[in-house]
Amino acid sequence: MTLQQLKYVIEVARSRSISHAAQNLFISQPSLSNAIKELEKEMGITIFSRTNKGILITQDGTEFLSYARQVVEQAELLENRYADAQPKQQHFSVSAQHYAFAVSAFVRLLRDYDREEYEFTLRETRTYEIIADVKNLRSEIGVLYLNAFNKKVISKFLREGDLAFHELFVAKPHVFISSSNPLAKRDYVTLAELDPYPSLSYEQGDYNSFYFSEEILSTLSRPKNIKVSDRATLFNLLIGLNGYTISTGVISHKLNSKEIIAVPLQVNERIHVGYITHKNVGNSRLARIYIDYLKESIEEGLRQHKI
Repeated sequence: MTLQQLKYVIEVARSRSISHAAQNLFISQPSLSNAIKELEKEMGITIFSRTNKGILITQDGTEFLSYARQVVEQAELLENRYADAQPKQQHFSVSAQHYAFAVSAFVRLLRDYDREEYEFTLRETRTYEIIADVKNLRSEIGVLYLNAFNKKVISKFLREGDLAFHELFVAKPHVFISSSNPLAKRDYVTLAELDPYPSLSYEQGDYNSFYFSEEILSTLSRPKNIKVSDRATLFNLLIGLNGYTISTGVISHKLNSKEIIAVPLQVNERIHVGYITHKNVGNSRLARIYIDYLKESIEEGLRQHKI
């Protein structure tokens, strides 16, 4: 086993494709395939399962990758400490539900990351895909919520993926509405008072189950419903149609329009927001920094809106 083989495996896992990984590594596809097969034979495990739709990381492969990443990271630290070589291009990826504080933390990380080369990814995506991304090591961190309704189902998926949920804060539900909405000056609103207005929510694709909804109370029937796929569209519809969406109440006016405000929703519910990580993979330095910025962004949002 060589350090180069470990780097090959990590790149294949990141690219999710032998051919794409070979291009990124500037080697031929057969050479890469042979190197991985030799490593699998030497270790006595199957790291990748080849399918018609691409490659999948096996359970043994997931554990092997966790150790491989640590070895490569330590080797790079040694190189950077004792050699004159330039630091390697760093990779970091986050998958999250549509939370402004997750974006704010990502912005802070990029501003403070003083390197000439890097490849960072922020995926605001569907709930099931967040879980799959962290399970399959496409992302180090996933940001989502649990509540009394979805906890049992989501926790089952987390257990099956060897994932851990780390709570960041507990929020009382709020509605995001336009500052010109007739309900904007209310101290709180009720579900009945929201009936005349369009309910906006994020569509979840093939996994459009109530349990994967980004909005609590997803099983309630509402007279007007609009599904969207991105936060910009949702906010535009909040303003243009006097719509609303249910969330944590934490919003960043640095990143979002000041025309959007949060008003408490009078319901007996709680939203437990947190991040997920893979149990078999230690957090990288960038992941640890991002988590710290997540906490700071949340605290800032809670203070700003007195939640």
